[in-house]
Amino acid sequence: MIEDKNQTRTSLSELGEFGLINHLTKNFKLQHKSTIKGVGDDAAVLDLKDKQVLVTTDFLVEGVHFDLSYMPLKHLGYKAIMVNLSDVYAMNGDASQITVSIAVSNRFPLEALEELYEGIQLACKTYAIDLVGGDTTSSTKGLLISVTAIGSIKKKDVVYRNTAKQNDLLVVSGDLGASYLGLQVLEREKQVFKVNPNSQPDLTAYTYLIERQLKPEARKDIVKLLKDLNVKPTAMIDISDGLSSEILHICTQSKVGCNVYEEKIPLDPQVIATCEEFELNSTTVALSGGEDYELLFTISQEDFPKIKGNPHLTVIGHITQESEGVNLVTRANQQIKLTAQGWNALAKED
Repeated sequence: MIEDKNQTRTSLSELGEFGLINHLTKNFKLQHKSTIKGVGDDAAVLDLKDKQVLVTTDFLVEGVHFDLSYMPLKHLGYKAIMVNLSDVYAMNGDASQITVSIAVSNRFPLEALEELYEGIQLACKTYAIDLVGGDTTSSTKGLLISVTAIGSIKKKDVVYRNTAKQNDLLVVSGDLGASYLGLQVLEREKQVFKVNPNSQPDLTAYTYLIERQLKPEARKDIVKLLKDLNVKPTAMIDISDGLSSEILHICTQSKVGCNVYEEKIPLDPQVIATCEEFELNSTTVALSGGEDYELLFTISQEDFPKIKGNPHLTVIGHITQESEGVNLVTRANQQIKLTAQGWNALAKED
């Protein structure tokens, strides 16, 4: 995918490490007064004054987190930033800076990394983020990307995972399961391509699903929406490993139980149609798929009128006492114990 005989290929060794960093970051403009010094010195200098600092890091590894046979490098750069910003927004915070470190093998020319950084730059521009540092090194195992996001929040506004209370409502933004199904579609087309390299897939029926997988959006807008509605969540987490896993994180850390209602889980029509095509259970996909990067949070019942009817938010359950456990209430009104079937980065290979 990367090696196109018609394209120019500039070896990274021609630039050296500092030359490479300068080349890839020369067009990034600083947007925050809190960024005193960005790329180009031994360390970034930030001035966040009276706010608490939020810091989060994610690591993406080729062959584990992404497959370059169908993941364009520009999309990968964008997604790598979204994964991190989502964690800042899950604290009810505001992201302002990132650092990006990459390890690359010699199969990647400069032009490939320029594509990667185009996606990073688009994410920075769209979400008003400053790139303030990072590192580059060589790799014998393809491409590795480590991103650290830095944000800030007033002490009174921060929201943790471990503060859900009994009788709180469980709310989710957007819809669920689309990213996982987008991955299934791409994996299927990859297998078809292996058999017949001349095949041209028609993916128009799956555009939403594929976009959710290749170019997810962190829900900065939901943090603003909740502030505008004067709603402060009692607990919050982002949905990266699957809805069931994230519900269990909140319940375990808050020492509470939960009833989640199957009929309330928001699904896009493309998700429902594609689940039927793939003979998958849409509830299972929504609970276990992962990489939706929606926000899952709890609110007090008094705040329900403020979010009622909002098209971006869906109440999917309520918090109970710990002894009742964490349950899925099916459409047939049966209670099933909820288990974490989602993504496990450290799962043993078959």
